[in-house]
Amino acid sequence: MDFTFSSEHIMLRETARRFVDRELRPIAQQIDKEREVPRSLITKAGAVGLLGVPFPETYGGSGLGEIGYCVLLEEIGRACASTSVTIGAHVGLACFSILLGGNEEQKRRYLPRMISGEWLGAYALTEAGAGSDAASIQTEAIRDGDDFILNGTKLWISNGDIADVIVVYAVTDAQRKARGGITAFLVERTSPGFSAHRIHDKMGIRGSSTAELVLDHVRVPKENVLGEMGAGFVLAMKTLDESRLSLGAACVGAGKELIQLSTDFAKKRHAFGQPIAQFQAIQWMLADMAAEVYLMESAVYRTAWMYDQGLRITRESAIAKLYASEALCRIADKAVQIHGGMGYMGEHPVERFYRDARINRIFEGTNEIQRLVIAEDLLKQAS
Repeated sequence: MDFTFSSEHIMLRETARRFVDRELRPIAQQIDKEREVPRSLITKAGAVGLLGVPFPETYGGSGLGEIGYCVLLEEIGRACASTSVTIGAHVGLACFSILLGGNEEQKRRYLPRMISGEWLGAYALTEAGAGSDAASIQTEAIRDGDDFILNGTKLWISNGDIADVIVVYAVTDAQRKARGGITAFLVERTSPGFSAHRIHDKMGIRGSSTAELVLDHVRVPKENVLGEMGAGFVLAMKTLDESRLSLGAACVGAGKELIQLSTDFAKKRHAFGQPIAQFQAIQWMLADMAAEVYLMESAVYRTAWMYDQGLRITRESAIAKLYASEALCRIADKAVQIHGGMGYMGEHPVERFYRDARINRIFEGTNEIQRLVIAEDLLKQAS
């Protein structure tokens, strides 16, 4: 088994790291404090090709697949979780939905604009009463001639109030629901009846946009049906298989950054006449952090390779998301402990990483749902 990165992926990592070090890392704390990822930053990412990493060259992408996308999000995750969420919702959820479900006309209309950074995307599945139980969404789409009329409310939608195009999942057959009764639609922000309201005061990822979306008799032409009628739930789950994996990659990056910050601090901080790095208690915490990252990284890139080979990854992406999100919380906790009081202060990035880490166990499907996905697949394969 060869886990060597290709020369193209190595070059991508170098490009992404330069972008992060020059454009993102210097403003990461500012993004958290001002609660906004600058749109100009996303535009710059598009200009250097970072938003098209996993997509075919036909649509303006780089053709570097899921491995390339995981490399990108790992590097973004080393600096700013708010930015990795913004890019993840745009690329991993909205763009991938169009790639997986769209017809050729839709792909050519939307993907080049989204890959360049001209348009930003969002993915609207979750509702107040349908988070983990996604099949219970209530937003409905009623046929009206050649159009559909959408009514409903979506909640906790990343990029919701800044997106130009939103992939909206709605019920088209209330009797069938997830078994052929949910359809995906491409809704543009300028559509009459569409409104978005930003949600503030989050614990972490404060710079990312999280919004409530209201669809009040929004008229959508039949040309904007994404995929087959009634196949929306299947499309949503296929998209989440990929996005859960890329979320794991962002956790890998954050874990690596926390190790770097902690080792640097442990070498410089003195107590009892010597660097605290000399104390076994600190060494053991660093060793545990390194072991966690090694396992996270191994799971993520093995699964990314499988995805690029066209293999089914439902169980493996759930495992990668589950383990990486929980491991990152453990790593962040140890990082704060190593930094002591300094790690508890708002001006230190460790404090921000600690807050940001917690959401990973909730969105893209809670970790309780991941355990159900894994167990269901295990039992199915055993039958």
